[in-house]
Amino acid sequence: MARIVIQPSGAAVPCSQGDTVLMALEKAGYALPNNCRAGACGECKVKVLSGQFDQGMVLDMALSQDERRQGYGLMCMAKPISDELVIEWGTADARPKLFPPRELALFVVVDKRPLAARVVELRLRPVGQPIRYWPGQYVTLGDERAAIAPRAYSIANAPRPDGEIVLQVARSEGGATSAWIHDVLEPGAQVKLSGAYGTFIGDPSVDTPVLCLAAGTGLAPILALTEAALRRGYRRPVTLVVSARTREDVYGTGLMAWWRTKHRNFDYLLTLTRERAEEGAGYLHGRVDALLEQRFADLSRHSVFVAGSPAFVDSCLATLRRLGAREDRVHSEGFFEQQQPVQAAQAGG
Repeated sequence: MARIVIQPSGAAVPCSQGDTVLMALEKAGYALPNNCRAGACGECKVKVLSGQFDQGMVLDMALSQDERRQGYGLMCMAKPISDELVIEWGTADARPKLFPPRELALFVVVDKRPLAARVVELRLRPVGQPIRYWPGQYVTLGDERAAIAPRAYSIANAPRPDGEIVLQVARSEGGATSAWIHDVLEPGAQVKLSGAYGTFIGDPSVDTPVLCLAAGTGLAPILALTEAALRRGYRRPVTLVVSARTREDVYGTGLMAWWRTKHRNFDYLLTLTRERAEEGAGYLHGRVDALLEQRFADLSRHSVFVAGSPAFVDSCLATLRRLGAREDRVHSEGFFEQQQPVQAAQAGG
């Protein structure tokens, strides 16, 4: 069994045979940023100070040749091949945050319903022990027997006593997994989930106004975070801004309206980017980044959560900086189409 040493804290965790560095860190409770878990996004990139590792299959756009020469690696795919691997990762890395993920936990689909033009919602209930997770995290779902590759989907609800997990799945162009979920998977089916993963989580100790920005199924983790905050009695203002292309793409309005009625500190705005609604229909028109500049003069005291496509996240982050949002209070989650990794040479640090 190899050992992963995290510097500068000096914390060490075991890495079982066959596990990636990311898996070893997560099993020990460490929240290393990650998104795709497939060597495609680059979020889990760290510098390896010493030791050898097999980098596996990654995209050059996520880990350049120059970065490899400098000793960087993607920990979602890296597997130690020396007894010890020393990585450089922050200064606050010794604070456990996450529950250890579980692999292939058995669930039953108890409900499936359409939410929007391209989105269906699954309600999954565990057969055995529930998966423990923080609001904002995600699980992977697929079917190995049917050659359906596992894909990542954010959990759309706060943790519940019965362990039920809600997923909101958009149909992806050419995506075999989302097509299987939309066209084949039915209530009563048994499925296996792995997780929970990810670091798009809130800090229960924060006491600031909260602004949440969501586009597409980026709304899913935002709903989970909001539900958890309101359920625990969060008193500061919480504002949710949802962007959609047309009214057919909008969902969740009933729940958000109920939250606004029940919790005086909660409000939400809906904006359409490709359609203008009739006056009084309850929709705004335009991109979220433009809307922010019209409605918020100063975001320096806010905690902000942003989830959606990479282009949506990037445009929002640029606007948030202009409006004074603090980097340490801005949390983002970019969703993107899975890409096929390419073979990379074995690397060492």
